[in-house]
Amino acid sequence: MKKKQIAAAVLAGTMAISLAACSGGSKEGGNGGEGGNGSGITVAIWDNAQLDGLKQIIDGFTQESGIAVELQVVPWDQYWTLLEAGAQGGEMPDVFWMHSNYSQKFMSNDILLDLTDKIAESETIDLTNYYGDIVELYQLEGRTYAVPKDYDTIALWYNKALFDEAGISYPDDTWTWNTMAQAAEKLTDRDKGQYGFVSAAANNQDGYYNLIYAMGGNVISGDKTVSGWDSPETVAAMNWWNDNLVKKAMPAQEVMAESSADVLLGSGKAAMIMQGSWMVAAFKGNEYIDENCDAAVLPKAEDGTRKTIYNGLGWAAAAQGAHTEESWKLLEYLGSEAAQKKQAELGVTMSAFMGTSDTWVNCAPEFNLKAYLDMTADMEIRPYSRNTKVWEDYSQSAMVRAYTGEMTMEEVCRDIAAAMNKELEEEKR
Repeated sequence: MKKKQIAAAVLAGTMAISLAACSGGSKEGGNGGEGGNGSGITVAIWDNAQLDGLKQIIDGFTQESGIAVELQVVPWDQYWTLLEAGAQGGEMPDVFWMHSNYSQKFMSNDILLDLTDKIAESETIDLTNYYGDIVELYQLEGRTYAVPKDYDTIALWYNKALFDEAGISYPDDTWTWNTMAQAAEKLTDRDKGQYGFVSAAANNQDGYYNLIYAMGGNVISGDKTVSGWDSPETVAAMNWWNDNLVKKAMPAQEVMAESSADVLLGSGKAAMIMQGSWMVAAFKGNEYIDENCDAAVLPKAEDGTRKTIYNGLGWAAAAQGAHTEESWKLLEYLGSEAAQKKQAELGVTMSAFMGTSDTWVNCAPEFNLKAYLDMTADMEIRPYSRNTKVWEDYSQSAMVRAYTGEMTMEEVCRDIAAAMNKELEEEKR
């Protein structure tokens, strides 16, 4: 694992110690489990919108097992600093979320508890019950290091009020990407600060990745050794994205850097955005979005191909944690069919256990959440390799140069491919 600067490590180590301080022998977990077996455990997540639902699920675990649990939210950027600092000798939470951007690095450095034997002996966890791609995200050299938590797909969100004002029919499953582009251009009024479509340079899973795969391109080869950014299909898809959406229907890059697509949708400035199912818990609490917006399936390519990029988190535990047995019991509980069904019913997010997510669509009946389930018909796993974050960060920053016109989109695609291939070569060493 690459070393962080000392100052960052000290800061994150302090945060980690604060997070873990309540774990040592505590009998009063953050979810109130009384009594307990004297081995309270800490759990870290980064999404506050999922907190209430997960608390309810973990309360059930505490009541059943007597193990107290302290559940805390750590913002995304601080979260990974915390874990990396803890892995370098500080304190780590006992249980935490793992993401495909980081899983390969954490698994290959003995940071995560190896769950392989525990899963093999479990009467609750059978990995064939989960989406295979999600399972593979958290496996290395035949060993498993996380229990799948959820999966997500992408849908097209639109502002019904703006569509009504323009006299344009709402998006549906007949829409192609060209249909969407035409509507987006009509819905754009730069003088009013209204934009037909918003998707920042950093929005890949919930943006241009979906178009790339729908049009036959790819971001990384199946064996994860070669970039697909310079393939003819990928370049063609991104040229289309730039010519039809960035130039004709999106705000300036500076606007998108200051206000996310979600914020612009929720303030009536964006007619359409693409967003993942993970945002529904936050959207359903937004008064403007509740009243004016809805979701539809993504557009399809001209040949009828409709793709979504999907991903999924995993529940992992610290390999050197003080409470590995209690942590495993919690992972086993969270991955059970019953807990996964409850996760969907409570509207936390769609669940990784196949066949347990149908009730999720009822968590916000004001929206057409079935669009997310419909997108499961043709899914592509979010592109990843051992050091995803390195080349993905580069690609996102490079994409800004295409959005601003500093470089052509084709030049940017080839630049990303060159940088990514260099990093992938490093991964082989």
